[in-house]
Amino acid sequence: MKKGIIFAVIALILIVVAANSMYTVEENQYACTFRFSEIINTEEEAGLHFKIPFVDTVEFFPKATMIYDIPPSDVLTADKQNMTVDCYILWSISDPKLFYQSLGSIGVAEDRLDNITYNELKTVMGTLAQADIINMNDGAERNEIYDGIATAVDAQAKSRGIHVEDVKIKQFDLPESNLNAVYQRMISERNQMAEKYTADGNYEASVIRNEVDKTVNITVSDAEKEAAILEAEGEAEYMRLLAEAYDTADKKDFYEFTLALNALKQSLTGEEKTIILDKDSALAQILLGAQ
Repeated sequence: MKKGIIFAVIALILIVVAANSMYTVEENQYACTFRFSEIINTEEEAGLHFKIPFVDTVEFFPKATMIYDIPPSDVLTADKQNMTVDCYILWSISDPKLFYQSLGSIGVAEDRLDNITYNELKTVMGTLAQADIINMNDGAERNEIYDGIATAVDAQAKSRGIHVEDVKIKQFDLPESNLNAVYQRMISERNQMAEKYTADGNYEASVIRNEVDKTVNITVSDAEKEAAILEAEGEAEYMRLLAEAYDTADKKDFYEFTLALNALKQSLTGEEKTIILDKDSALAQILLGAQ
């Protein structure tokens, strides 16, 4: 009976020792092994690992990229304008041993990143005028500024086992005292742009109208010229045909007689049938000859 109890106790002790000598590292973790408060090993390979039971302890740190939303802070621009910057940081632990030795925890690391980022923002924004930050220029220009801030923060954080992947500016807020002035400046700039676009449009419209009027005038002039030429050619052909048709005295007299009859016919179409003619006119000769 006593032997059974002893074996059970020994088995329990072995189980406890075995359980305390093993630890598991996940894919998104670093594992730091401590012995008497000193880091003796850093493990980042996922799986089952071993340590000395009851002597070594293990502390885990995240390997994945973390986001830290920095509280809004005030900065002063080169032209002495106050602005409130709201940003966040994408960061990760690059050296867990150095990270633990210099910072010790995530909370302390975020406080340190807050200070580094704020100081860098204050330095960079102090070299820029407010108009360099708030304007209608291509956003790529401001992205270069933000990239420079991220690079500088990463360089300072590297000595603490931290890699800063990016510093993103969410918003630049203006104090109430500056808002109206900035809005009025933006409205004025947009009005100037609108006036310029309107003037350019009117100029282009006048150019197009002038070109159209010029084209119309040229087309009409050419058409009138062509019509005059055709009319002259038609008259010439008409006269040629008449000359050919009435090339003798008898034919000429017949033609004149026909014209006189047509003229008489036209003059007698109305209700008034009385006409006054000179006795020497062709019509009078016709009428007198008819009598």
